[in-house]
Amino acid sequence: MNARSQDLQAKAQPVLGLFLGVLLALFVTGFVAPNAWAQFEKTRWPARVPTPAFTAVDLNGRTWTSADFAGKVVVLNFWATWCPPCKEEMPSLQTLHDISDSHTLVLAVNVNEPAARVARYAQSTGLSLPIVLDPKSEMVRRFGVTAFPTTVLIGSDGQARWRIVGDVDWSGAQANSWLADVRQNTSAANAAAKPAPRKP
Repeated sequence: MNARSQDLQAKAQPVLGLFLGVLLALFVTGFVAPNAWAQFEKTRWPARVPTPAFTAVDLNGRTWTSADFAGKVVVLNFWATWCPPCKEEMPSLQTLHDISDSHTLVLAVNVNEPAARVARYAQSTGLSLPIVLDPKSEMVRRFGVTAFPTTVLIGSDGQARWRIVGDVDWSGAQANSWLADVRQNTSAANAAAKPAPRKP
């Protein structure tokens, strides 16, 4: 190999390396990074929009209404068995249900699926948290749900506080801080709403 060929090869190697590096970066960005990014969007529930009232029946035949939420922080999750992100987050919702005290309620709302299918899925995956059925998507419309999973966090005063679209680790520190924030803000709002004691 003459000197000219060696010189051309030496100049081409960095260019080739850069080209391969760019291709690798594009590959990694396209296939790996999305899985590492946050898979949810958290937005505040409009302060002047009341929490929609509803009545729904769970897999055990129990009727649930908005009145069952009284005094509890509620994690109201809309999901379906055909939704991969829903199925991915469901075990953490079950864990939250298992570790929560009597002042926190985790309620899963299955949307537009036959009760038998939902019951089979719950049994096969070991779910024991309450699952209510929304066979005609009435709750979906009332809560303005447009994607699954969607979770609404409701304060113990019955007012919705946050809407989270996408899958979340509900047994993790981040979700725990959200729930603590809802509890704290609800307590503060209740204290502010109480009339000041009258002076004699």
